[in-house]
Amino acid sequence: MDNIASYNVARKYEKRALLILINCVAGLSIFFFGYDQGVMGGVNGNRNYASTMGFGMFDEQQGLVTIQHPLLQGGIIAVYYLPGTLFGAFLGGWFGDRYGRIKTIAVAALWAVVGATLQCSAQNAKWMFCARTLNGIGTGILNAITPVWATETASHTSRGQFVSIEFTLNIFGVVVAYWIEYGTSFYGQVNSSFIWRFPIAFQIVPLIFLFFVVWAMPESPRWLVKVGREEEARFILGRLRGEGDGAAEAEFQDIRNIVELERKTSSQSSYLAMFFGWKSGKLHTGRRVQLVIWLQILQEWIGIAGITIYGPTIFTIAGVSPQNRLWISGLNDITYMFATLICVFTLDRIGRRWTLYWGSVGQGICMFCAGGLARATINAKNSGGSTSGVGGGAIFFVFLFTAIFGATWLTVPWLYPAEIFPLEVRARGNAWGVVGWSIGNGWTVLLLPTIFAKLEEKTLYLFGAVNVVTIVVVWALYPETNQRTLEEMDLVFASDSIWNWEAERNFKILKEQNPELVQATQRGNSVVDPEAGFKGGRQGSLVPKELSLDANEYGNGSEEEKVVAGVKHDRL
Repeated sequence: MDNIASYNVARKYEKRALLILINCVAGLSIFFFGYDQGVMGGVNGNRNYASTMGFGMFDEQQGLVTIQHPLLQGGIIAVYYLPGTLFGAFLGGWFGDRYGRIKTIAVAALWAVVGATLQCSAQNAKWMFCARTLNGIGTGILNAITPVWATETASHTSRGQFVSIEFTLNIFGVVVAYWIEYGTSFYGQVNSSFIWRFPIAFQIVPLIFLFFVVWAMPESPRWLVKVGREEEARFILGRLRGEGDGAAEAEFQDIRNIVELERKTSSQSSYLAMFFGWKSGKLHTGRRVQLVIWLQILQEWIGIAGITIYGPTIFTIAGVSPQNRLWISGLNDITYMFATLICVFTLDRIGRRWTLYWGSVGQGICMFCAGGLARATINAKNSGGSTSGVGGGAIFFVFLFTAIFGATWLTVPWLYPAEIFPLEVRARGNAWGVVGWSIGNGWTVLLLPTIFAKLEEKTLYLFGAVNVVTIVVVWALYPETNQRTLEEMDLVFASDSIWNWEAERNFKILKEQNPELVQATQRGNSVVDPEAGFKGGRQGSLVPKELSLDANEYGNGSEEEKVVAGVKHDRL
């Protein structure tokens, strides 16, 4: 392929080796995301940073930074999400659908380098506000496009595992940020700005590496088909899947079929049209947008934001000293990282819905127990009794909650948006998920300090109740995506009903009546590709003119007409 650069890794590697390389580069992008989030946790508690930004001062007696202007402190954190990552998501989705996944990742990396440079050199709060916003835009672009690129190159049988590994690297980024900050805390001059500037500056290293290495990666074959570069798409799919059994050709035909079908079914592409579902026909894009936004918002309100904010307070209530609290927090992050590996082995086996189910159950129990034990610890301390037992129990449930979240709710809300949207607007669709994440984070960062101040440990009961609600919400509204190709998701969401059971019933009908659209998931077919003339084990075919996403068209008609239609399909 002359259009594919000689240094592109797809020319040298194929199948598993090529997928591993793609996963490493996508993982590097997600690693930066985790590092960038984690680094501010330690920076906010630095004495020089607090005085430079003007929101607090260091209390020598307590050994902690005393916050004098919490709104200023929270605002510096919040602008990263609102408007930073929110605007970046919209920009990344538009750019990714128009110019491709690879160019978008490169632009985002360069943008984030500028933002990180401005952050580590900030001299006052106004400077930091601007720098945090710019850095958030770069992160938003990366978050909008990286999961899409990963899911579009991965096989449908291991897509969950592919993305789960990346989010293990995401939490590894949080761990690296924490321990770098822990190391710089021992710097000789306790009031030196180096202690907080170096950890922020360190993120520039993976960003520069990402910018250069991503140009050697293969473009998404699905995006290539969408823009009419079919021969390049065929070549890359052949390298990704292998060319011996016809799997690549079958998948290529499925992609081409769905591109044609989506263009016939829908005429919408703007963000506003997607949000309201205007002109989306049976693709029901508006419903998909609402699902991914609320899944990301729920991810924050099931308790992870609360544990991040209130966890250190629980450690303090339990009698942990400030010095030991650093070690316990770092150990919790390491537990969190290893827990994400559970998802790598379970997500493609039990599916997205059951992963969320067991996560909600476990997290809800942890929230109620942590809240109760925190109150028991406070009562024991006030009455002069021993707090070691109940305090240790509260710490245990903080650790357990973090581990369960890492194994369940961390990954699925990021994977689901990259799976369910039509190819025509997939990057923009995934951007809506980042919008939900930005709203959820910005909302919690601003509101939770006030809520905790009023309700204290009772806030954890609120999180426990939200976990209970999520079980019902996921069961009723969120269709399963596991072991289904990205092309099949248009059939899953073709139902006019919002209820999951109706979507599954409708999907079954459409799949039976549209075998040409799902060749990549079938076995034992022997169909000739009209253009390539290739016959193999799993080949695709062209879209017939009568193909429709309306299941009612197949539910009517006489038995004789259905038999005739079946014979026509057999002859294709």
